[in-house]
Amino acid sequence: QCVETGRQYGLAVAVDLMGVADPVAAAAAMEALGVDWVDVHCPIDRQMQGADPLDQIRRVRSACGLTLAAAGGLTSETAAGAVAAGADVIIVGGAITKAIDPQAATAAIRTAIDTGEAVAGEGLFRRAAADTIRQILQTVRTANISDGSHRQPCLAGLHPLWIGAVAIGPAVTVRTVAGDWSKPVQAIDAARPGEVIVIDAGGRPPAVWGELATESAVGKALAGLVVDGAVRDSADIRRLAFPVWSAQVTSHAGDANGVGQINVPITIAGQRICPGDWIAADDDGVMVLPAAKAVEMANRAADVLEAENRIRQEIRDRSGTLAKVLDLKRWEQKGMAPEVG
Repeated sequence: QCVETGRQYGLAVAVDLMGVADPVAAAAAMEALGVDWVDVHCPIDRQMQGADPLDQIRRVRSACGLTLAAAGGLTSETAAGAVAAGADVIIVGGAITKAIDPQAATAAIRTAIDTGEAVAGEGLFRRAAADTIRQILQTVRTANISDGSHRQPCLAGLHPLWIGAVAIGPAVTVRTVAGDWSKPVQAIDAARPGEVIVIDAGGRPPAVWGELATESAVGKALAGLVVDGAVRDSADIRRLAFPVWSAQVTSHAGDANGVGQINVPITIAGQRICPGDWIAADDDGVMVLPAAKAVEMANRAADVLEAENRIRQEIRDRSGTLAKVLDLKRWEQKGMAPEVG
């Protein structure tokens, strides 16, 4: 009926394939029905999960000869690839609306389409896959991760040993008791370069980590240490510039009794941490990204950062305030009488 009505009024009819179970078969069916074009649309949730927006374009192009539009996560770095995959129309949203310079971003996309070559943008709007999650997490802050994951809290009660420390990497988990530093030190041998040791030591002294363990961790090129417990030799740890977050700092250590386990699930501040979960830590705290959700959480954090960049530029360009740029008054309840206490 839609196609028939379109013909009566001289209108082209387009069908968006977002959410269709079999977009390739649907595209072929739409062509048989007389539809003019189809839109391959990679939705935001699939983008956050690391989907390749170009794969579906290629498959739909092979199934039909309709005008093919592509939308969802396209940028100046991927628009040319979408054209090469078979897209006739490129639809771009966030890469323009969230760009620090929307005019320049639009021009870069136009250039990419015209030349068939990727054009480097602002270094944003890239989405992580399982093998690129570290690169994305290195561009965001823990506050972005929290905002992108429904205000997920950091590990309460843990604080950086020195300002400016940043640690990003998969977790090597340790369960021990307060003061028993045997398993924490053995975890250095179990860890690989770029990983973060995360220790549940009961949240109290004696210390389970100090200077000599730090020397070993630095030599192993580990990314950092998170301890729900105590550390010592804080001046030496700062001198070695090794990123450490702990619940307490103390002078006295315990003994190496060997109680505990390495690479088992642990719980800190009510959050379960498993071996291989991603850890991102900075001045604001320690965030845990469960392995199964880490790609999506990293991408949502990047999405938050991109929106903040646009807002920041609006504040600067308009010499405005955050409340005015966000038009916060529009969210206030209207016609509500004030309560009288």
